[in-house]
Amino acid sequence: MSQKFDHISKLGQFSGTSRRALLQGAIAASAGLVAGGIVQANEKTSEKVAQNGRIKQSLVHWCYKPYWNVDEMCQLAVSLGVPSIELIDPEHWPTLKKHGLTCAIAGSHGFTDGPNHPENWEMCEEKLKTRIQQAADFGCPSVISFTGMSGNLTPEEGAENCVKFFKQIAPFAEKHNVTICIEMLNTRDDTHRMKGHPGYQGNHTDYCIDIIKRVGSDRVKLLFDIYHVQIMDGDVIRRINQHKDYLGHIHTAGNPGRGELDNTQEINYPPIMQALLDVGYNGYVGQEYIPTRDALTGLQEAVALCDV
Repeated sequence: MSQKFDHISKLGQFSGTSRRALLQGAIAASAGLVAGGIVQANEKTSEKVAQNGRIKQSLVHWCYKPYWNVDEMCQLAVSLGVPSIELIDPEHWPTLKKHGLTCAIAGSHGFTDGPNHPENWEMCEEKLKTRIQQAADFGCPSVISFTGMSGNLTPEEGAENCVKFFKQIAPFAEKHNVTICIEMLNTRDDTHRMKGHPGYQGNHTDYCIDIIKRVGSDRVKLLFDIYHVQIMDGDVIRRINQHKDYLGHIHTAGNPGRGELDNTQEINYPPIMQALLDVGYNGYVGQEYIPTRDALTGLQEAVALCDV
């Protein structure tokens, strides 16, 4: 599978029938959908959660697919005022288009086998080029990439190998006007495969930024995941200002636990979103947390919180 992570197990607690009931019932109360179909109610009840729209938000497919199928998720995104569903297989892009949505960033190779190991270069190049071509054809602006796991490589060796690889593939991305976004991941949380990634080489913001600067292409940038940055480096707003020219995509989640963006976690999202606006960031912000309670309510809250 070509999504960001092809090994996600079912996280949800609802059957297909109850998921549809959740979608039709709960969204109807809050977003102008009524039981029996997707119809606009009056102007007052059909208002979208994202009213300002200055932050372009996106739903990350793997987080919510246990709760809604693709068509349902598209309906939900539209009702929330969210223009994108990301890290979703290209086979579903026509469904996104049918609902007037885009895919903010596409998947490619996984985070374990990356270009820090030269033996992975052929595989990474093939997957990235295939996805870049598909992204260009569809209008998807970015494709995700990773450094890979350290293994027996020193940080210096891994960085050097990454620089060589991304310099090699950058011209292809430039030609197709698609940005490769290298994601920094935390290595501290070892409680869950999706909450932390012990052994990952690109585990600090400055390390990934150094690689990107050495590659020297406007089409190779950073996937700035606020959750991972908070765990490993902190000082999120200062880093946004410091690295504003290298921000290619943004992800959210609450810390600790990679849950909702609520008062049980430590990250204050509205000023971080304002900082992105202040530095002129005009890319997408993907909601990439793992739901721990009612999935719809959590999304409504997260979208509203980031809609500064």
